[in-house]
Amino acid sequence: MRILAAAAVLTVLGAATACSTEAEMKAVDPSGSAAAADASSGEAPRPVPDGEVRTSGLVMVIDDGDGPEMCLGAIAESYPPQCGGPALVDFDWGDVGSEQASGVRWGSYALTGTFDGETFTVTDAIPAALYDTMAAPEQEPLAAACDEPTTTDTAKATPEDMDATLAAASALPSYASAWLTGNTINVAVTEDPEGAEAELRRTWGGMLCVTTVEKTDADLNQVNQELQTALGDQLLTSGSFAPDSLDAQVVYDDGSIQAWADATYGEGLVEVSSALEPTS
Repeated sequence: MRILAAAAVLTVLGAATACSTEAEMKAVDPSGSAAAADASSGEAPRPVPDGEVRTSGLVMVIDDGDGPEMCLGAIAESYPPQCGGPALVDFDWGDVGSEQASGVRWGSYALTGTFDGETFTVTDAIPAALYDTMAAPEQEPLAAACDEPTTTDTAKATPEDMDATLAAASALPSYASAWLTGNTINVAVTEDPEGAEAELRRTWGGMLCVTTVEKTDADLNQVNQELQTALGDQLLTSGSFAPDSLDAQVVYDDGSIQAWADATYGEGLVEVSSALEPTS
């Protein structure tokens, strides 16, 4: 059963552990332009930026003895932390912002530089202590599935009733997903929303929204697995923030990966974001 909370959590895929040697071996024009990648070919492009790029916020930089690396994927919450990513060249730790323990040095920085697909050459590094985090956009909470949730019997809206209703939702033949917005239960199905609502009203009298979507939980999981294979170490995180869609963050996209995803899975199903973005 997939239940999306108001603050949904992505399935995090460590770039260092992503396994897709086939994807890594696919030849892609290194010019990095969207035109260079033929979305209709079925092969995921591997774009490389032409000029300077920057991280879309703070990232962890770590050096465990082999030189500094920029961690764009999963970070193990140990002490010291463990992570990996593109090697950094010309990086300066500065006077503030880093820690050291057990032979490891790390810290959070906003980085600017050039990226050749494997190595990031730093031209500017701002430590977290000097970075304006207020400028970073906040993620909007998941919205309700309808404008006006309905209520039938407020006495039948206990936490136990909610648990029973979520269990009943997951057993619906056309169940896709469910999530909570405050005290409202939202359920997405692929067909017969009226029948689904009637079934859920057996256990829930509180606020309820039932909507229809095209993709089930199993469909999205299948697409998610295909993305992991096709994008390989380019894929940093993937998962669902909303029904009927997947969010995928890659190391860098100039629009060609998004075009490939639209051509492969249909426009709007996979929303691609880039951890590195052009400076201008």
